[in-house]
Amino acid sequence: MVHSMTVAGSSVADKSQRRLRPRDAATLVLVDRSGTEPRVLMGRRRDDLLFMPGLYVFPGGRVDASDRTAPACDVLCPGDEARLLVEMKGRASARRARALALAAIREAFEETGVIIGHRVENISAPATDPWYPFLATGHLPRLGVLTLLARAITPPGRPRRFDTRFFVADASDVAGRRDHLDGELSSVGWFTFGEMRALDLPRITRVVVEDLADFLAEGGDPSRRRPVPFYFFRGGSFRRKLLSHVAGET
Repeated sequence: MVHSMTVAGSSVADKSQRRLRPRDAATLVLVDRSGTEPRVLMGRRRDDLLFMPGLYVFPGGRVDASDRTAPACDVLCPGDEARLLVEMKGRASARRARALALAAIREAFEETGVIIGHRVENISAPATDPWYPFLATGHLPRLGVLTLLARAITPPGRPRRFDTRFFVADASDVAGRRDHLDGELSSVGWFTFGEMRALDLPRITRVVVEDLADFLAEGGDPSRRRPVPFYFFRGGSFRRKLLSHVAGET
């Protein structure tokens, strides 16, 4: 929590931080279930970054304008698209829901090199397009392999605020990997749940790790209709509610 300081002008700065509107963001939680126990892809953020320096996170970041128009080889699962629209801040739309899923795939590619896509012929894009490096691999992103796992809004008072959707996918859906990364993560690796719990994690990441453990314990079936946990602060308290678009889901 960021506390007010007594120096002149600090209360104004604190109020300004509290007024920051969370930006749409997305994260990819990639799980390898091929071994005796699941392993999850995570990376350590560089120590010189302003937001969450030195902490281990799932790859992800904010939605870019290009994510609203990027091509894809398929569509989101209808149930997940509907859940993304529940309590969406601002003007809710299927286009924004699609952009969130695309952002998760793009950010994971930029930070870890994994390609969640389907190989196709004759893809073209301007070299200035943020999607150009991904499309240049000869793949279109696959949205249908993503499952919405959780949602969380960064608490007030932080230097950055995001309304983040966490998508889970299986490592078997990785179509390839490139070596050139954007450098935001100083290291990347696959971790068991025991190893993840011992890492230096942001509070919300630690919570979502347990949501992931529950999801996998239930079978990790993306077709199973399940409400999505939503984490946010209200009245100074950390809260959790379940988002559902189907009557009777709890």
